[in-house]
Amino acid sequence: MTLHAAYDPDNIFAKILRGDMPSLKVFEDDVALAFMDVFPQSDGHTLVIPKGIEARNFLDMPADRLGSYMLRVQRVAKAVEWGLKPDGLRVMQFNGTPAGQTVFHLHFHIIPIWESREMGRHGTGTMARPDELAPIAAKIRAAI
Repeated sequence: MTLHAAYDPDNIFAKILRGDMPSLKVFEDDVALAFMDVFPQSDGHTLVIPKGIEARNFLDMPADRLGSYMLRVQRVAKAVEWGLKPDGLRVMQFNGTPAGQTVFHLHFHIIPIWESREMGRHGTGTMARPDELAPIAAKIRAAI
């Protein structure tokens, strides 16, 4: 997919925002929604998506909405750190298929990293069960 194509209102994140698909939420307000990635690269892998916009990627995000959204990304990243106590964090975002983007609604990945644990690869692996994700989500939610 190119960097600048039409927004698809039926992408999985748009469906989550509309309530058409479930998600395990850790944070939500009028600006952003944060939820557990069901294909986690690490325990606590969280996604943060903007609400009320049709931005496929970072380049499409309206400048006047960027600051408030990025504050939410930081807030969730701090909660992941405080709630899970990893050795490090990756805060990542992909733009376009060649860069690794697989869902075409702007989103940031917050991935906790532990020195003693191997991290999974992006876009591969098995789907996590909700009962596996729920206790991790609760720790992040409690830290927000």
